[in-house]
Amino acid sequence: MLHKPIRDTQDFLLSNYFAEGLRITFGVLCPSLIMAHFGMLQYGMTLSLGALCVSIVDSPGPIQHRRNAMFVTTALLFLVTIIVGLTNKSDLFIGILLVAFSFIFSMLFLYGARAAAIGTSVLLVMILSIDDVRPWQEVIFYSMLVFIGSIWYTSLSYLIYRLRPYRLAQQTLSDAILEIANFLRVKAKFYSHKTNYEKNFAYLLQLQVNVHEKQDEVREVLFKTREIVRDSTPQGRFLVIVFTDTVDLFEQVMSTYYNYKQLHEQFDSIGILAHYEEAINKISDSLDDIAFALKSGGTPSLADNLENDLVNLRKEISDLEQSSSNDYNTLGIIALKNIEVNIENIVARIKTINRYFNKKEQKKIKKGDVDVAKFVTSQEINIKLLLNNLTFSSSTFRHSLRVAIVMFIGFVTARSLDFEHSYWILLTILVISKPGFSLTKERNYHRIIGTVVGAFIGMGILHYIHDKNTLFVILILFMIAGYSFQRKNYVVSVLFMTPYILIIFNFLGMGTMSIAKERIYDTLIGSGIALLASYSLFPNWEHQKVKDAMLEMIKSNQWYFKEVTKLYFEKGFDLTNYKLARKEVYVKTSNLASMFQRMFSEPKSKQVHIKELHQFTVLNHLLSSYIASLSLYIKEHNFIYVDYQDIRPIADNTTYLLEKAGDNLEQQTNNLSNVPLIRLKNNTDISLTDTDIVIEEQFDLIQKVSYDIFKLTEKIKI
Repeated sequence: MLHKPIRDTQDFLLSNYFAEGLRITFGVLCPSLIMAHFGMLQYGMTLSLGALCVSIVDSPGPIQHRRNAMFVTTALLFLVTIIVGLTNKSDLFIGILLVAFSFIFSMLFLYGARAAAIGTSVLLVMILSIDDVRPWQEVIFYSMLVFIGSIWYTSLSYLIYRLRPYRLAQQTLSDAILEIANFLRVKAKFYSHKTNYEKNFAYLLQLQVNVHEKQDEVREVLFKTREIVRDSTPQGRFLVIVFTDTVDLFEQVMSTYYNYKQLHEQFDSIGILAHYEEAINKISDSLDDIAFALKSGGTPSLADNLENDLVNLRKEISDLEQSSSNDYNTLGIIALKNIEVNIENIVARIKTINRYFNKKEQKKIKKGDVDVAKFVTSQEINIKLLLNNLTFSSSTFRHSLRVAIVMFIGFVTARSLDFEHSYWILLTILVISKPGFSLTKERNYHRIIGTVVGAFIGMGILHYIHDKNTLFVILILFMIAGYSFQRKNYVVSVLFMTPYILIIFNFLGMGTMSIAKERIYDTLIGSGIALLASYSLFPNWEHQKVKDAMLEMIKSNQWYFKEVTKLYFEKGFDLTNYKLARKEVYVKTSNLASMFQRMFSEPKSKQVHIKELHQFTVLNHLLSSYIASLSLYIKEHNFIYVDYQDIRPIADNTTYLLEKAGDNLEQQTNNLSNVPLIRLKNNTDISLTDTDIVIEEQFDLIQKVSYDIFKLTEKIKI
């Protein structure tokens, strides 16, 4: 295994982020360079503008969605540049047009991220065209150049995809596996005696959000791409089965949640938990290797001595069982055994995934029988959804109205200032304004920091470097870096974009110092306007959506528990329904954790029930982890229980508790219920095996957590 900084650098250079940066840089720079060669740089920059605007919608996803979005954007860019070019002589008319377009195109948030990107792209070209007053004949020609530039980039993107149709799927799948590896590393810290459990758990929840987001990206790319799903090539089947196996592997990772404090109290003295930490970290390294192999085309392998570590762990546990000491109770040793068995199963799954990289094994992979269409969401573009959201109860409507008003304020402010590039105020407002306050605030800080630091870097470069060839190389490097980080880390993206914009203005013969100052001033003005508006103008606070998110979380865990208990109490088992329920839990957990994190960025007065929400989030994470463990006992460990009907009342009561918890949130009653817990029977006549104890304890744990959730919902009044 290479040193992590080296591997991380290699991984980034092979990632879709870097590929995207190269593609956009080439697509944007090429027209300008070619036209400059013929002495027509001005025309080339207009072509580049079209390419830049259409690149905004070219985010990862199925090629047909990307292609269609780029065609729609191309048509809209052409129309808007004509409309703006013919009307921008009148400040009054263009102001009205700016308000109308800002509202209309911001409403596209209703139809998903790609549709929202179309709106951003169109508003971008409008802002850049507002001050470009020219005769109508030139307006038509200018619009045609934007159209040609858009078509050029669309063709380039489509051609690159056709040359390597599986590349994006490999990269997104690789990123998803890397997030699982990071998640495992944080889990491994629970076995270190120096760990702060609360901080580590909070970080774990954030990483779970990241895992879900990456897995959702993979589903979009894999399950909506015709070459992978319908044509079912060996390469496509390979990617699908690796993904499904990693989702199952993540369920196994999720299931290993125990009372770590008690484990440390019992076993810290003998140091066995440190060996668990080491083994789990080696599993993370093995996952890193799989992720890298997907991007590089290599063959992954297990981390060094991992299998020997498992043998040693089994021996240590065996020695503990044979020990006559009373320091180690039975349940503690059973917990260690379960963790070790789960680690073995994870390693076995990793070995299976590693075998898939063998070309001969890939040919043996059969097409899966799971209905993949059920695992992806589709957003139909219909007018009814738009009409239904033309009300103040819609957060998208309030956001769109806010953007329209703020853009008008920005327009008036820009017109009142004697700045040469005052459209930067509108650009700042456009990229900072998000539907929620917390996202706007975060984007605002990133924009300001990136712009100020980037401006000083740019001024330093232009002060000390005067050779045009050297500056051009720096320009290309900064462009690639800026576009590579625009989806990965916005502050870094802005930090690189600002110097490259200053270098471009330097090539055009404009004053660098004055441009840098103006960009900083305009960014500060635009940021201030956008942030104040997000707080005071039809704000969207997270606590307004908490109740729905909590209800969805309870229902998803209830569904997951129902599907898992079918493994115990019913003969029939629907794999698709089980996986859908599992996916739904991950989605709702991610949504709730994200909402909780965003609430922390809001003013204290808006952090309603923040402590209860944190407790609710933690309890539901525990519940889904315990349910995952319960599913693995019968699916992976092949545990056999004496009589499942003995624990049926506990399962029924758990379902009842979750139903009542949902009722508490919906009805908001002040009456406190007295719902009892079903106690485990004392089977004095039967000698219970370790397996029996584990399954009974697991059902009881799930019931107790469900009871805690139920009691918590009685206290929360939203």
